Amino acid sequence: MSIKVIPFLNWAGGKRWLATNHLEQFPKDYNRYIEPFLGSGAIYFALQPKHSVLSDINSDLIETYRAIRLYPQDVEDELKKHHDRHCKAYYYEIRSSAFSTIQERAARFIYLNRTCWNGLYRVNLNGKFNVPIGTKKNVILPTDKYREISKMLKSSELEACDFERTISKAEDGDLLFIDPPYTVKHNNNAFVRYNEALFSWEDQVRLHRCLQAAKKRGAFIVATNAHHKSIEKLYSSDLASTIVNRHSGLCADARRRGYIEEFIFTNVKQQ
Repeated sequence: MSIKVIPFLNWAGGKRWLATNHLEQFPKDYNRYIEPFLGSGAIYFALQPKHSVLSDINSDLIETYRAIRLYPQDVEDELKKHHDRHCKAYYYEIRSSAFSTIQERAARFIYLNRTCWNGLYRVNLNGKFNVPIGTKKNVILPTDKYREISKMLKSSELEACDFERTISKAEDGDLLFIDPPYTVKHNNNAFVRYNEALFSWEDQVRLHRCLQAAKKRGAFIVATNAHHKSIEKLYSSDLASTIVNRHSGLCADARRRGYIEEFIFTNVKQQ
């Protein structure tokens, strides 16, 4: 495919900035593209690999991708209904509702993502989505290309699972893109503390072991992570590191938003 495809989700920690500014970090030739922390799939959509293995621990997210692969027009039609009815009361009605078909559930997922606060995905102890309404009102976007996304996903393996299962599939010549929740050994950043409940420091260490094994099997690795001494100590002995800057708009207080530094770790030789 040569058509430009924009991610259909706005995901906290998403990598649109990486896709826009740092695609030179990725090899031009590889076998399968493998991504175990899919989120909005910004790098996947930028590279448009011929064959891919895509996964995430978030089963609702993966179901949404599956629905678009199978029923792109149905999902878009359901989204149009949400677009026409969107208001504060409707948002909370849909947030508390359950739907019976995969198309309806996917449209609900995208609708809530586009109209909630900052595209954040968060659930309560009962597993219910509980992010408040945001300021954005557009549910249908001019960049939506569900039919093209469906075609792309036809050659993708989609699975809701732990990252270790997906990384274990990486073989010689495959490309692993790794973008885990940013957790460090000691940090006072509120978002990192929130991530700790999702992805512990023990998970970070386990991820590193998985990547060591994948590297030995001959896989290409490009991994992003927090710019922190504990992360550097964990990864830098195995992979080359680069520090990059990106804009952060996650904080509720606009005055505290700005540019932050992140690591890119890789075993890909720069051309």
